[in-house]
Amino acid sequence: MTRIIAGRAGSLVLEVPDAGTRPTSDRVRESLFGALESADALRSAAVLDLYAGSGALGLESASRGAASVDLVEKSPKAASVAQRNADRVAKSLGKSVALRVHRAAVDAFLRTSRGPFDLVFIDPPYDLSDDELHTSLSLLMPSLAPDAVVVLERASRSGEPTLPDGLVHMRAKKYGDTTLWWVQPLVESQSR
Repeated sequence: MTRIIAGRAGSLVLEVPDAGTRPTSDRVRESLFGALESADALRSAAVLDLYAGSGALGLESASRGAASVDLVEKSPKAASVAQRNADRVAKSLGKSVALRVHRAAVDAFLRTSRGPFDLVFIDPPYDLSDDELHTSLSLLMPSLAPDAVVVLERASRSGEPTLPDGLVHMRAKKYGDTTLWWVQPLVESQSR
């Protein structure tokens, strides 16, 4: 069972698509969101959840104080589940958060993305190649706020992702078969 862990919609149960997605475990989400709250990365943030599946990461952000959440999911079934989950969370939160579900391929969405986004979750299928991920990250860069945080979830066996120029690794945290890579835009002071 997947649920919103904490915040104003805490304990709300979320639907999970019956196939084709790999929800982030409660243990990983608890650790991730504890770190994001410590970094004050959630309050009033514009959040983008790519390869959203059920939308659990983006919707957890909404529950914990994000101002807006855009969920991007290509699968029609998963996008329908994400929409139902977003509707449940919106009902719980009232009109205080803008929740939008986009049924689109990630790269197509990023080519027309609005931004700027303060926090981005990227949880692609584990079989997504490093080259495909690199392309998506390159397309994402113009939509990032200068101090944005990008959290990339990959199989631990995948190794460190190759980043396009303009993005830098902040840190990595391994949880068994999963590693979370924290990435941010390169700021001028870092490049000197």
